[in-house]
Amino acid sequence: MSSSSFLRTPSLIGSDVAAKRKEISAYFNATFERYESLFETLVSDHAYYQKPISLRHPLIFYYGHTATFFINKLILSGLIKQRINPKFESMFAIGVDEMSWDDLDDSHYDWPDVSEVKAYRQELKKVINELIGSTPLTLPIDWDNPWWTIMMGIEHEQIHIETSSVLIRQQALDLIKPHSAWQPWAETKHAPTNELLTIPAAKVKLGKLNDDVYGWDNEYGTHHSEVGQFQASKYLVSNQEFLTFVEDGGYKEQSYWHEDGLQWLNFSHAQHPSFWIKGKHGWQCRLMTEVVAMPWDWPAEVNYHEAKAFCNWKAQKTGRAIRLPTEDEWHRIVDYSGIEELKSGQQAQANIHNDHSASPCPVNKFLHGKHYDVVGNVWQWTETAIYPFDGFKVHPYYDDFTMPTYDGRHHLFKGGSWISSGNESRHDARYAFRQHFFQHAGFRYVEAEAVQEQIMSNYENDKMLSEYAEFHYGDSYYDVANFPQTIANIAIKALGSKPAVKALDIGCAVGRASFELAKRFDHVTGIDFSARLINLGVQLVEQGVIRYSIADEGELMLYRERHLSDLGLANVSDKVEFLQGDACNLKPHFKDYDLVIAANLIDRLYDPALFLRTIHERVNPGGVLLIASPYTWLEEHTKKENWLGGIKKDGENVSTLDGLKSILGEYFDLMTEPQQVPFVIRETSRKFQHTLSDVTLWVKK
Repeated sequence: MSSSSFLRTPSLIGSDVAAKRKEISAYFNATFERYESLFETLVSDHAYYQKPISLRHPLIFYYGHTATFFINKLILSGLIKQRINPKFESMFAIGVDEMSWDDLDDSHYDWPDVSEVKAYRQELKKVINELIGSTPLTLPIDWDNPWWTIMMGIEHEQIHIETSSVLIRQQALDLIKPHSAWQPWAETKHAPTNELLTIPAAKVKLGKLNDDVYGWDNEYGTHHSEVGQFQASKYLVSNQEFLTFVEDGGYKEQSYWHEDGLQWLNFSHAQHPSFWIKGKHGWQCRLMTEVVAMPWDWPAEVNYHEAKAFCNWKAQKTGRAIRLPTEDEWHRIVDYSGIEELKSGQQAQANIHNDHSASPCPVNKFLHGKHYDVVGNVWQWTETAIYPFDGFKVHPYYDDFTMPTYDGRHHLFKGGSWISSGNESRHDARYAFRQHFFQHAGFRYVEAEAVQEQIMSNYENDKMLSEYAEFHYGDSYYDVANFPQTIANIAIKALGSKPAVKALDIGCAVGRASFELAKRFDHVTGIDFSARLINLGVQLVEQGVIRYSIADEGELMLYRERHLSDLGLANVSDKVEFLQGDACNLKPHFKDYDLVIAANLIDRLYDPALFLRTIHERVNPGGVLLIASPYTWLEEHTKKENWLGGIKKDGENVSTLDGLKSILGEYFDLMTEPQQVPFVIRETSRKFQHTLSDVTLWVKK
C-alpha cells in the first residue's frame, strides 16, 4: 500500500492551525482516493447497477452516498449554502441499512450514469478542499465547532470503504477484477490448535470524555464495570476450527441456534459460512476480488447467528460455559494485552487499517500480549447489544447515526478488520450491526459466567409514551410546575403527621408521583393498566435512567435522557414497585394503605363508580385518598351512563364533584375545598395542552 495508508484519524487538538489544515486535507484526500480505488475493482458500468444482494441497493448508490452525505451535513451546519445537485442529494441520502434479512425491497430507482456520479464526486472533492483551505479554524475542534462536520464526512466515508468492500465481495465474480491497491494476503499454512487463556479480573472504564480525536456519539459518556476472571481463546476461530462445527451438523441441529438465528437459518438455508464455496476441487473462499483455495488458518467470517451457534455447540460438546465475549470483556482483553492505539507514520502491528493486505491473514500472525488478533484481521462479534453510556447525547447533525440501533437487535463487534481505518480502528469505536449482517467479521470465544439478560435502554419513540415521559420527568413549560410532583406534595402535606408506611399510586402512568411519594413512605406501589407505561417506571428503578424522543416538528425529533439522580430520587427507588393492574378490579391483597392517589384517572375508567365504591377497602382508617381529574368525560373511555358528572339528571346539572360526594361520602369526609392544579402536556415544540385538574382530598372515617 502507499504511504497514505498509514494516515490515522487526526488529533483535533493543538495550536498550529496551518499544520492542522494540512493534516486534515491529507486525511480527506487519502480517504477520498481510497474510496475511488475501491470502485475501480468493478469491471464495467453494469457492475454498479446489479445488486450484490437483494437486501441492499446496487453499488451505484454507495458510490454516490458518501458525497451526498458530505453536502447534506455541510448544508445543515451552515458551512456551505449552495447544493451541488439537489436530485442526487435526495436520491443518495438514505437507504443504507436493511431492516431485516427478509426485508426485500424491489423498488425501482432511476439511477444516473456512472460518469455523472463520478463528476459529482469530483465536484464534491473540490468543494471540500476549498472549505479546508478557507474556513476559519479554531482549535481544538469539538462537537460545536463547524469543522466537526468536515471530520464527520471523512469518517463516514471511512466506514463506507469497509461496508462497500463487503458488497463488492458479495457481487458476482465476473463483475469484479483484481486491483493493485487491493491485493490479498498470500500466506496460509496449517491452522493452530486453539486454547483458552486466563484473563484476570479487573475494572473496566469505557466512554470518551473529550474530543482529542473524532468520535461518534455512542462513544461518549461513561460506563464502569467489574469484570470477573474469565478465559478467552488464544486465537480467533479459524476456518479449520469452524469446519468441525460444519461437519458435525452444526447448521442442521436446531438446538444450537437461538430463536432469531433459527428463523434466519430457515430463511437462508445456509449450510456453511456465506463466503465458503464447496466445489469439485474442495472448499474455496471468496475474497473481495477473487476466489482462492480455502485458507484454513485464516479466521472464519460469519454473522452473529453463526458465531452464537458455534459457541452453543462447543459448550454442549465440552460441557464448559462457552459463549461470545461481552463488550466489557473485549476491553478487558485489550487492557491485559497492553496493545496501544495506532500511531501515524508507523505500520500497524496488526492486520488493520489496510496496512498489510486486502484480506484476512493467518490467525497466528499478530501476537498481542498472550493472545493473537486482539485487534484487526476481522471484527469480533460480542454478546452485547449496543446501548447508550450514561450521559449519552445525540449529535444534532447526525441524530440517526446510533439512535435506530438501540433496539436490542444490533450487536456490537469490536477490534476492527484488515480494512478498518480511521475511527473504526480505535479501541473506543462502537459499531453495531444486525445479527444477520455480513461484514469482515469473525469471533473469539470465552469461558465465563452466563451473561445476565440485558435490560434494554431504548429511546422510547412511541408518541404516547414519549409524551408521558416528558410530562413526568421532562422540562417545565410556561412556568407550570411538574404535575405528578405537585400532586405527591399535596398528598404528603394533607397526610400531616399521620403514619406513612404504605402508599398506592393507582393510574401511576410512568411513575413520577410514585418516586416522589417514596421520599415520605416506606413502600410505594404504582399500578397502571398499561404495561407499556409502567415499564418506563421499572426501567428507572432498575437502571436509574430513561431515554426517549419527543416531537420537534413534522418527523423531526429531539432526544432526552433523564436520570433519577438528577431529580433527587435515586436514593428512594428501592422503595418503589410497579405493577400492572385494573383500577376497577384490583386484587384483594392491595390494602392497608395510608395514602392512595388517583391522578387524572377516573375520567379514563370504564366504570369509575365501581372503583370509587371499593377504594375504601384499600385505605386504613384515618388514611387519605387524593382524587385529581380534569373531568374530561369521553364516551371513547367511559360509556355516558357511567359518567360521574357533567350530565343532566332529572333536568338538573350534576357535576363530577357531586358524583364523588355521593359515592365517597359513606366512607370518607372531604378534607378541604377542591383546588385546581394546572398541567401542561407538550405535543411538539410549538403545540402544548394546558389543562386544569380538580384535586379533592378525602380522609377515611
